[in-house]
Amino acid sequence: MLGAAAGVALGATAAMAQTTAPSADAATAQPDTAAPPEAGTDEEASDIIVTGSARRQRRFDVSYAINSLSQDDVKRLAPLNFADLLGKLPGIQVEATGGEVQNITRIRGIPTDDGYAVFQQDGLPLFHDINGNFFRGDSLNRYDLMTSRVEVVRGGPAPIFASQAAAIVNNITVTGTDTPHGKVQVTAGTTDLYRLDAMQSGPLGERTYYAVGGFLRRDGGQRDNGFPNDRGGEIRANIKHDLDNGSVRLSVNYLNDHNTFYLPIPVADPRNPSVSLNRYIDFFHGTLNSPAFRGVTLKYRDAAGVVQSQTRDLADGRHMEYGNIGLQYEGEFGGWNVAAKLGYTRGRLNFDALYSTSNPVDATVFANGFRTAANGAFGTTAVPVARLGYAIAGTNGAVAYNPAADAGLVVQAQYRGVGSSFYSGQGDLSATRKFETGFGTHDLRLGLYGSAYGLSNKAIYQDYLMEVRGKPRTLDLVAYSATGAVLGSVTDRGVLRYGTTLNQGDVDSTVYSVYANDTWEVLPGLRIDGGIRHEWYHIEGYGLTSTSVNLGDAATLADNAVRSFTGARQSRTGTPVTTNWTIGANYDVSDHFGGYVRASHLEVPPQSSSFYGIDPVIIKTKADQYEAGLKTSFGRNYLYLTGFYTKFDPFNASFVAFNPVTGRNDQAVPFIGQAEVKGVEVDGTLAPVDWFFVSGSFTYQDPQYKNLANSSGADPTAVNGNQIIREPKVFGNVRPTLSFDVGGDGVEVYGRYEYTGRRFVDLFNNTRLPAYNTFGLGATLTHDGFQFQVVGDNIFNNKGLTEGNPRTDQLDGQTTRDAIYGRPIFGRSVRFIVSKAW
Repeated sequence: MLGAAAGVALGATAAMAQTTAPSADAATAQPDTAAPPEAGTDEEASDIIVTGSARRQRRFDVSYAINSLSQDDVKRLAPLNFADLLGKLPGIQVEATGGEVQNITRIRGIPTDDGYAVFQQDGLPLFHDINGNFFRGDSLNRYDLMTSRVEVVRGGPAPIFASQAAAIVNNITVTGTDTPHGKVQVTAGTTDLYRLDAMQSGPLGERTYYAVGGFLRRDGGQRDNGFPNDRGGEIRANIKHDLDNGSVRLSVNYLNDHNTFYLPIPVADPRNPSVSLNRYIDFFHGTLNSPAFRGVTLKYRDAAGVVQSQTRDLADGRHMEYGNIGLQYEGEFGGWNVAAKLGYTRGRLNFDALYSTSNPVDATVFANGFRTAANGAFGTTAVPVARLGYAIAGTNGAVAYNPAADAGLVVQAQYRGVGSSFYSGQGDLSATRKFETGFGTHDLRLGLYGSAYGLSNKAIYQDYLMEVRGKPRTLDLVAYSATGAVLGSVTDRGVLRYGTTLNQGDVDSTVYSVYANDTWEVLPGLRIDGGIRHEWYHIEGYGLTSTSVNLGDAATLADNAVRSFTGARQSRTGTPVTTNWTIGANYDVSDHFGGYVRASHLEVPPQSSSFYGIDPVIIKTKADQYEAGLKTSFGRNYLYLTGFYTKFDPFNASFVAFNPVTGRNDQAVPFIGQAEVKGVEVDGTLAPVDWFFVSGSFTYQDPQYKNLANSSGADPTAVNGNQIIREPKVFGNVRPTLSFDVGGDGVEVYGRYEYTGRRFVDLFNNTRLPAYNTFGLGATLTHDGFQFQVVGDNIFNNKGLTEGNPRTDQLDGQTTRDAIYGRPIFGRSVRFIVSKAW
């Protein structure tokens, strides 16, 4: 990868004096890295989209909500990660605080962590399912200079043009043209961030073009783990050849990247919630991640009765490595446009993270909870257990730890070590034709889609005991005699419970789809479109069953209930069938004002990963979506106003809670019913003068649970009508930009204000996540072909929590009005970016 990056930079040297000519093909046009559009230009007229449409057309003309983000747009938004980028758009609420990848994205209040958003690369997913085994779309799709633009469809025809989709995030890659084009970009940041991006494209021969690029990055991280946060990179390349009637393109991807995952931290003392724990674990930079978890040993027993162990390193984080090869063809045949796309992905994921479990507890109270068990295990009539005391883990009780000298608290957390491999082959064949009838024009698209995909899973979880501070040390809870002799230990080198969870399984799936979409232009300005997609799935999987055993170490309680494979497996097969449809109407009064209405139906089958679980709740989710929009565009000014309503029936609000007694996620809380979301989203730009414009988005929604039923005796009446967990009613942002020249150099100064309203951590809405806001500021100077940018995030260090502690608080909260355990937003950070384009 280093060699490829150097080659791009060297190849660029000869082309630096050349300028980029815009491509006639809007789908592969190179991004403009110059100043914002000049006054008088119609930004919307040139904003061409391809996602969710039979063919390329203006954003203003389509009858659904879509945003297209160019490289210039992304530069001004300056996101910290992909989720942060999506969160700048209307209708999309995100929790972008988990790190660079695997963050939470909710589209128009859809109550899932992924929002049923399907990530694509050039119109095809890299992995068919929305969620893999501890990875989803933003883990596979990374933004770099090889991304020409990102198109995001919310609702609309998304269920027709992608499987399982309430939204589509389509990453459209750079493709070469006759004119050489390239860019090199270096980023450094106050989080010990160093990143190199590079891209080069141009002609390779007669009617043959290439593009190659990617990134290398090292980041110390927003939080102080005591080890590097992110490290790795990606390279992408493609070769395109123009034919007499179309084109063919071969593309390849390779990603090898480590990303640390941030989980919630304790922020207030549970004994007195008004007392902050900031002096022990910093709100903005603290984490329970620690060098103490480098080289941990996870234990379990195999089916033959042999104790097995794995040595793992928390610094490995989410290590994603995959390769993808794709082939795209497009050709014209007698008025029919035929497009074929093929892709195959194979990869593996090793995931190491420290998950929050139960709240911190008074150290004395915690120790007393083990007094009876410790006396029974280690005490005798002659030498009983006199006391339980804390010691630094691994010192055999010799190095005492006094919690009263710190917060007086101890906390437990769960180390999760997961290994997975996956594959996904997918293909899409479509034919599009426009034809006249006696009453208007039809633009018809017919398509076939198929995918064969699968993954494996092996996961071991175990619990640790720690002090309450940033980068905590692990602790042992030791049983002492009256003379101070060590009789035994509740823990073992910091391990509170070995092997509390043990999962292993495999799943293989196929899906075949047929779809059709027709856009009927009845009259100039009046278009009616409708589509249908029918899918057949076949899913086969198995999971190995396990039970709890005592490994028999008399010196500790930590191995008393370790999971062991039984030698049996639980197999299951599913053949779900789904049918999605949509119908919409668009009427443009003029080139500057119009409106639309749309209804669609989405069916989402169970994710294939459910089929290697043990006794999972498997249900097909159905959602009816309705939306109506008004739109206006005048030059650089535009406004899109969209009302939406979505009803899920059935909706699965079930979850499995952490049990602090067993250390397992084994407390099933089944809630099946409905969810309903009503709202309005606003997206616009106002440019009153040449040198100033302000953009922004705003969303108001009312996400509610409806008609939930519980099969285990819980009363759902107090839940029905409540605000859906972790979803605000109000969120949005405002982004003013000044643009001017200084001595012939272009200067932009831009700000960003973002607001997220109040949310709740639990079904009963007992514990609040208070509203919060942040301010960002940036500036860009373009001089002699170079661009210099500085970006500051959360410059006033405003505080906010994006989630509580979902392992334990989803049912009835944290026993406090405001959350005392949660995942904080990131504090102030600054990035410096230097780039050169040619």
